[in-house]
Amino acid sequence: QVQLKESGGGSVQPGGTLRLSCVASGSISSFNTMAWYRQAPGKERELVAIIRSTGSTYYANSMKGRFTISRDNAKNTVYLQMSNLKPEDTAVYYCNAVRSTNAYWGQGTQVTVSS
Repeated sequence: QVQLKESGGGSVQPGGTLRLSCVASGSISSFNTMAWYRQAPGKERELVAIIRSTGSTYYANSMKGRFTISRDNAKNTVYLQMSNLKPEDTAVYYCNAVRSTNAYWGQGTQVTVSS
């Protein structure tokens, strides 16, 4: 059973930075994609960024230029570097991994952006 564990969330002021980490229980090189999603209170979960096994990436429009997704296969870890954070980035951020037809989720980490 694949387990994903997020960390790195917290409270930050507008304009600040955070780096989220997602550690997988096994090799992440076996996943087709890994991604970060987020869910704000009262809203649906939305895609933040994807990184494919090829290393190519995709970002939701509102995150382009502010967020960077990366992976370290040796550490079985995917990162989300977030900069110039805005109050609307406040949400629970979830790590997602897909292998074949199976999708796996972490428990989430809270990010709060407030002055």
